[in-house]
Amino acid sequence: MSILFTDAKIISTENGCFKVLDKAFLGVEGKYIDYIGTQRPAKKYDVEKSMYNRILMPGLVNSHAHSAMNLLKGLGSDLPLSDWLHTVWPVEDRMDEKDLTAGMEMVILEMLSGGTTSFSDMYMMPAVTQKCIGQSGIKADLTRVVMGGDENTDYESYVNRLEALELYRNFNGAYEDRLHIDWSVHAEYTINHKLAAKWAQEIQGIGGRLHIHLSETRQEHEDCIKQYKMTPAQWFDSLGFFNIPTYAAHCVWAGEKDMEIFRDRGVTVVHNPTSNLKLGSGIAPVPDMLEKGINVALGTDGSASNNNVNMFEEMHIASIIHNGARCNPTIMKPATVLHMATRAGALAQGRADTGCLAPGFRADIVALNADAPHMVPDCDTLALVTYSAQASDVCMTMVDGKVLYENGSYLTMDRERIFRDFARSCARLS
Repeated sequence: MSILFTDAKIISTENGCFKVLDKAFLGVEGKYIDYIGTQRPAKKYDVEKSMYNRILMPGLVNSHAHSAMNLLKGLGSDLPLSDWLHTVWPVEDRMDEKDLTAGMEMVILEMLSGGTTSFSDMYMMPAVTQKCIGQSGIKADLTRVVMGGDENTDYESYVNRLEALELYRNFNGAYEDRLHIDWSVHAEYTINHKLAAKWAQEIQGIGGRLHIHLSETRQEHEDCIKQYKMTPAQWFDSLGFFNIPTYAAHCVWAGEKDMEIFRDRGVTVVHNPTSNLKLGSGIAPVPDMLEKGINVALGTDGSASNNNVNMFEEMHIASIIHNGARCNPTIMKPATVLHMATRAGALAQGRADTGCLAPGFRADIVALNADAPHMVPDCDTLALVTYSAQASDVCMTMVDGKVLYENGSYLTMDRERIFRDFARSCARLS
């Protein structure tokens, strides 16, 4: 089916830069954008949709999340990361397949209604929750985390490893390539060194992408230096993990040499400002990373440490904390932050054909309602989206040319049933 959006304000991309078009047209043919311009196209489309008082923008990419942690929202609040982890882990141990499915479905509802069209997830039982990607129509990169082990662990029969390999074989590229399966190591401090070295060697031979936590807290960073005489970034690099495309969450305590590794190895840093502030982990040196040419994406982290998956909130906070910390209001410009939340995340996921609105790119499109008191006047559309827009302003979310959410309605998911299932799981776990 083909759709023509008319009379819209469009945040398009031209020669790698955002360009705002007013009273413009955007055409979608199948999964792809085939026209953007201020003149009505000659082509006839099956459906026309007026976007008067609407802003069309690229779909948001949440580059680091822990989906079903929304079941733990509020648990362990106001604790530092080390104490917080030991609060949530025992509850996670009691989660079953129904719980994780309920959590995944609920987080997808929240993401779609907030303009997220793709997300990278690191959580439990992805072989179970992957079906939610197929049913909902959203895009995702899922991982089976490899962690734990000790000196006596047999690598060949290690369950984490076997499940990760099986997940990759069975589901990578599923649902018309909306689902990617990535590799994962939770963090340097949660895996045995010998296991990690063998895992790094094995996945290099297979290919794919790697999703990790890195230098989230000062303690993690400094403990690694004490144990291995190197930083977490240097540790991952020494084992060969960075020989495959990697996106590393947090990197709050990354130093100059670490950032040089990121740049030279093509590592994407995923900035999670809300979670890092809430857990008191610190503020990542994102301006320095951007200055070095490092690809920096944006993520929410899990709902238990955020406590939502609102990418508009992440954009807002990412745009202001660095300006304040550096006493310079020009450090994080709206275009920079919007790029982090869209194109940079798509590139981290290996989705070169999405993350911006331009002919030939996938039709991953979000519409914002600009008919609201906080959305007028529009003196600078990129600033309006970064500083003023709220997740609740999203009135349409389209993925691969298919509308999944519109004006409060979920077109591929049963909202009422999902809320019932989620409530049952929360009651059981509590």
